[in-house]
Amino acid sequence: MLTRLSIRNIVLIEALDLDFGRGLGVLTGETGAGKSILLDSLGLVLGNRADSGLVRAGEDKASVSASFEFASLPDAIAETLDDADIEIEKGEPLIIRRQLKADGGSKAFINDQSVGVALLRDIAGALVELHGQHDDRGLVNPRGHRALLDRFAGAETARVEQAWSKWRATESQLAEARGALEQAKLDQDLLLAHLAELTTLEPQAGEEARLAETRADMQKGERLAGDLEELRHLWEGSESPLASLRVAARKLDRIAPEHALLAEALGALDRAVIEAGEAEEKLQAAAEALVHDPAALEEAETRLFELRALARKHRCEVDELPEVMRRMRGQLDSIEGGEVELDALEAAAAEAGKRYRTEAQALHANRVAAALRLDEAVARELAPLKLDAARFRTAVAELPEERWGPHGMDSVEFLIATNPGADFAPLNKIASGGELSRFILALKVALAEQGGAATVIFDEIDRGVGGAVASAIGERLARLASGGQLLAVTHSPQVAARGRTHYMIAKTSDGTVTRTSVALLDDAGRQEEIARMLSGAEVTPEARAQADRLLEGV
Repeated sequence: MLTRLSIRNIVLIEALDLDFGRGLGVLTGETGAGKSILLDSLGLVLGNRADSGLVRAGEDKASVSASFEFASLPDAIAETLDDADIEIEKGEPLIIRRQLKADGGSKAFINDQSVGVALLRDIAGALVELHGQHDDRGLVNPRGHRALLDRFAGAETARVEQAWSKWRATESQLAEARGALEQAKLDQDLLLAHLAELTTLEPQAGEEARLAETRADMQKGERLAGDLEELRHLWEGSESPLASLRVAARKLDRIAPEHALLAEALGALDRAVIEAGEAEEKLQAAAEALVHDPAALEEAETRLFELRALARKHRCEVDELPEVMRRMRGQLDSIEGGEVELDALEAAAAEAGKRYRTEAQALHANRVAAALRLDEAVARELAPLKLDAARFRTAVAELPEERWGPHGMDSVEFLIATNPGADFAPLNKIASGGELSRFILALKVALAEQGGAATVIFDEIDRGVGGAVASAIGERLARLASGGQLLAVTHSPQVAARGRTHYMIAKTSDGTVTRTSVALLDDAGRQEEIARMLSGAEVTPEARAQADRLLEGV
């Protein structure tokens, strides 16, 4: 609830600190005393547009600070602050501060952490609910009517939300699978052509490197063919170096025993024979490896060219072509399997849609029944509030399927007809300012158990009424305030007498400077202020006696 409001340099208010408590608090004062300034000041901390005209004349800046305390921070506020990385310790008050400059600039803070004004507007609805002569928010706004009816009905909307999420998810999967299958069918002919081309060539992993090496060897063989042929002739026949070495070795072998050096020479010659033999083998192997076969070279070059051309076509490396083949085969297989998957997804989506309709229709029935109960509850409040000719109706209408959503298939709107035979229409289209406030009060009473904002404010709900109607309004305001905090700006002594706390707003002037002040009244002060409200400028003994009766009657 709102526990403190501090105002500095706002219009006629130089400095003001107000403490508020639970129950019904009433604010009274003569017309023009400055009650609207308090509401405008509170509106600043709730994110209303900053108007430099609110800064007190002669001052550079102004500020408003509001402190709210909760047993537990409402979920809507906690989630919004958490998303904005604003930390509030458990049990710590929520303090909103707004600063204005005379040049039009403004700043906003939550517990001394700088925030955007939009964040204040996001949490305002859970902090303060303001109903005034020209209210176009809160209960008047149709966007909130469905949630109010659901709370009144005790409806389990989570089941519908879950069913909607499941239905949307399966429909999304179905659409994705259907699109993929349609695309696959469009690509099927092209896939078949590509796969046939790849299958004909049947590329193998590592084949490019092997072909490149073979082609390089054959190209070398072509280039070295003449030299190899000369070496072959040189090493073959009786005049070859190896044959000559062997003849020399045989001859030396016969005389080697004659001298040690001859033996050493024989050993060296034997080694030469061995080395020459190995050289001959290497030459033979090289000649075989580097054989120049024009047909084989052309075949290797042709295949290498085809493999590389296919790789460019599919934008991959040659060694990745086997994987491309496997992927294409998988895509073709998936076309057939996709039909089966599509059937399963269509069945799942149909079942999810059926489940959603079942839950949404049950919620619709609950809403219709609750709407009748709400209409009856509001109707019981209308006559005491001098609205006995008016009628109230909660319109629950089924929406077309394209407008269904996580909250069901219904639109909900509160309608009124102020005169017999008149058509029903939205609250703010039919009711006058005073009637609208009283309709809202009747609704608030009917919805009393459903909760709402931490603080509720009624601005001059009693305008234009008096006597029994004003008493009825006061009684209902007190009843609403019994479980929380309600503030009422009022001109009615019957309403003021119901207040648990009473604040009097006054305007004073010394001839040069005009100031607005607010005082928390004690019992004697309350009696005097209510007597003034009853009699006017001159307070009479009769008015004081009547004020006593009003205070005793509550």
